[in-house]
Amino acid sequence: MIMTQYVLPPPAVSVVPVLGTSEVFPVRRILCVGRNYAAHRAEMGGDDRDPPFFFAKPADALVTPGSDVAFPSMTSDLHHEVELVVALRAGGADIPVADALDRVFGYAVGFDLTRRDLQAAAKDKGHPWDASKGFDQSAPISAIRPWSGPAPQGRISATVNGQSRQDAVVSDMIWNVAEIIAQASRLWCLAPGDLIFTGTPEGVGPIARGDEVAGAVDDVGELRFKVL
Repeated sequence: MIMTQYVLPPPAVSVVPVLGTSEVFPVRRILCVGRNYAAHRAEMGGDDRDPPFFFAKPADALVTPGSDVAFPSMTSDLHHEVELVVALRAGGADIPVADALDRVFGYAVGFDLTRRDLQAAAKDKGHPWDASKGFDQSAPISAIRPWSGPAPQGRISATVNGQSRQDAVVSDMIWNVAEIIAQASRLWCLAPGDLIFTGTPEGVGPIARGDEVAGAVDDVGELRFKVL
């Protein structure tokens, strides 16, 4: 048998703890939905008639629970965006909406951290947003709560230094979880280990060094971290 010889050590697999167990969820990739709450779309200058769109973060952007977040380089306007995160146990292409929730392993609370000034500059020039969304430590996440049945619909909220910033309900999403999975599967062949950040409600805003950030989704969990 011929053994594979790596020219460099292979990168470590990103993992997220599974709530209430000693197990971990291996992450293949991270897809994110943009502007999936009408009020947030309005505050960002979007059109309610436009469908949500997808962007991506690398798997190594994750920050697991219990870890703090370093303020990133090249920005003076870092923003918080709390989100419900879907973890997939199975994938496929062209998944029907009616079958989409069967692919779900569980849910977590996540933050899509954004270098808003870099995003604005990229938009002005018609350039990609990658540097504003997919930087190191841009995806803090809670432990994943295993789940079956209908997707969470309850309150989603975020605070900074104990002050409310975002407060809505997941049921306000324009596209629900099943529709998001189905639509993503038309653009990619989804697979076990994929995470999908499902969009953020209104109230996004800046965070600074020293801030204490917390997010929660009813029945799913909580996430807290400090910006260093």
